[in-house]
Amino acid sequence: MKKKVFNYYADNIAELFGLNKKDIFTKTKSRDVVDARYMLYYLCSERPMDVTYIIKFMGDNGYDIARTNIHYGIKEMKKKIVEDVDLSMTFKNIQEGA
Repeated sequence: MKKKVFNYYADNIAELFGLNKKDIFTKTKSRDVVDARYMLYYLCSERPMDVTYIIKFMGDNGYDIARTNIHYGIKEMKKKIVEDVDLSMTFKNIQEGA
């Protein structure tokens, strides 16, 4: 079930950012890809999905990530949500569909 939710979030985030889903799982530091990844971490954590699941699902897609990087991404996305009402609404819309 968690894998299905993870993939739903990844698909919707990729569409939102105008990316191919596989772009989220590439080792690029492009701002839009990084923001998409952070959004994915945040949505999964709000589900709530344990960080070990996020690490596993990211790894299943070819992207190895450390627990600390995920926590950092979640923290950064929380800051952005507070500052950006539109982003907050986008999160709610994606969450309601899962």
